[in-house]
Amino acid sequence: MLTNLQIKNYALIEHLDFAPDRALNIITGETGAGKSIMLGAIGLLLGNRADTRTLYNPSEKCVIEGEFNISGYIIRSIFEEEELDYEEHCIIRREISPQGKTRAFVNDTPVNLETLRKVTSQLMDVHSQHDNLLLGANDYQLQIVDTFAQNHEFLDKYKADYQTYNKAHRTYDQLMSEAKESKKEFDYNAFLLDELQKVKLKGNELEGLELELNKLENAEEVKSKLLLVTEYLNASDQSIITFLTSAVANFNGISSFGEQYEQLRSRLQSSLIELKDIAVEVESEAEEVELDNEKISIIQQRLDSLYNLLQKHQVKTDRELIAIQDDLEKKVNKVLNIDEAIEKAKANVEKAERLMIKSGESLSKSRIAVLPVIEKQISDSLMDLGMPNASLNINNEIIKPTPNGLNTINLLFSANKGIKPQPIKNVASGGEFSRLMLAIKYILANKRALPTIIFDEIDTGISGEVSIKVGNMMREMSRNHQLIAITHLHQIAAQGSVHYFVYKDNSSAKTVSRIKKLTNEERVMEIAQMIGGQNPSKAVVENAREILSKHLVDKTNYKLDL
Repeated sequence: MLTNLQIKNYALIEHLDFAPDRALNIITGETGAGKSIMLGAIGLLLGNRADTRTLYNPSEKCVIEGEFNISGYIIRSIFEEEELDYEEHCIIRREISPQGKTRAFVNDTPVNLETLRKVTSQLMDVHSQHDNLLLGANDYQLQIVDTFAQNHEFLDKYKADYQTYNKAHRTYDQLMSEAKESKKEFDYNAFLLDELQKVKLKGNELEGLELELNKLENAEEVKSKLLLVTEYLNASDQSIITFLTSAVANFNGISSFGEQYEQLRSRLQSSLIELKDIAVEVESEAEEVELDNEKISIIQQRLDSLYNLLQKHQVKTDRELIAIQDDLEKKVNKVLNIDEAIEKAKANVEKAERLMIKSGESLSKSRIAVLPVIEKQISDSLMDLGMPNASLNINNEIIKPTPNGLNTINLLFSANKGIKPQPIKNVASGGEFSRLMLAIKYILANKRALPTIIFDEIDTGISGEVSIKVGNMMREMSRNHQLIAITHLHQIAAQGSVHYFVYKDNSSAKTVSRIKKLTNEERVMEIAQMIGGQNPSKAVVENAREILSKHLVDKTNYKLDL
């Protein structure tokens, strides 16, 4: 239930505070006074698109805030799904900045418009001419049937099974597509893999082979250089080690004459030891170096194989070749194993389809069972609304699974005797649409947890006795649901538990739209003006007083002191 609505800086509204009654709230006013502006602001709360041109003061932000009492609503799961704090006192807020940026909040938590619509669609139901267009849509007609049948559990179960089936089918289709594409490339991938596996790749092998080949190809030069170094170091009477040995011997004779001589001798001795070690290693290296043409040939062949693969796969290292080999193995193995995966996926699809069809049939059974009841109740309501010759038939057709079930519903309507019922969008006038929509909402009123219903001039095209019956129907609906009705008919306005008047205030430099709750006497005068014009006669005023007294004392719990 909407407990309070605040609108700031929107269109002609500078600041409006509206606290509707829990029952039937009537809103009247002159054309252009701001009734539609209020609906526009409520539309923003429901997630409609915003426009900075609607700002009353272009330099300030617009704020629309609705406070709701949602105790008893079965919507906690929506809050949980959207990760929102659930409180029985729920505040919905929408802001529009002068720069055109909009923000939406649910209990002070920022939300996107999709989440906002998901929440507020459960809080308010605004009926307008747009609903008349919706009524011609099969999906909307299906929602009417599901709401009347109270199919929430059946529908939730079916939708869950439908999603499971779709997911399983997507997996199966993807595997089939992959199999088709993979099998096209299988032979080529298998050939490439075989080619790489035959080479028996090893990580970092290429660099080592290149170094070894370079050494072997230059073995003769390397060996001659090493032998020459050996000659210099130790292989003759003129070698470095021979001269260094003599130098050490000369220092032996003078080392006792001073500490500096001993230090120099020690250093020469260390150098001599190091050079002898070097000489041994150089000689050893020289012995190991051999010219091996056969080994050179083997390494060259190995390198040629690697270079060809690098060029073929357009990479630079053998590590990259190993990565390519691993990837090819996965692709080849996937094809080899994909038939098994496809069979498993197909079995999952068949199982999911059986469950979906089963839950869909349960949903269909529930829908079909209420169709005759809906037809009769709507026809009875239309008779009460002054359409005794109206007839409504609901055509049901079983179809392939869709997100909404296995049914398509088509409401066939005729307002006149002897005229065969046809699709609603082809036959109903504006007034007939409004009465049909009221009849539908009337029979649904006790079937859904939707306390706040807003009727925007649902009285279009009706008058007289029919308008009284429309008002009676609204008043009866308001016993269990909060209703807000914008009307221009006194027969409906008289039925309200409270009456609000929207008017233009021209007392300042800029026109402002305001709303006020009418006192009992003000209600009498407003009803009188709706009957007899701006200056009603005394008789019309008394008639208005009598109408209000009749509706609010005799048939409702509302009390009006007249």
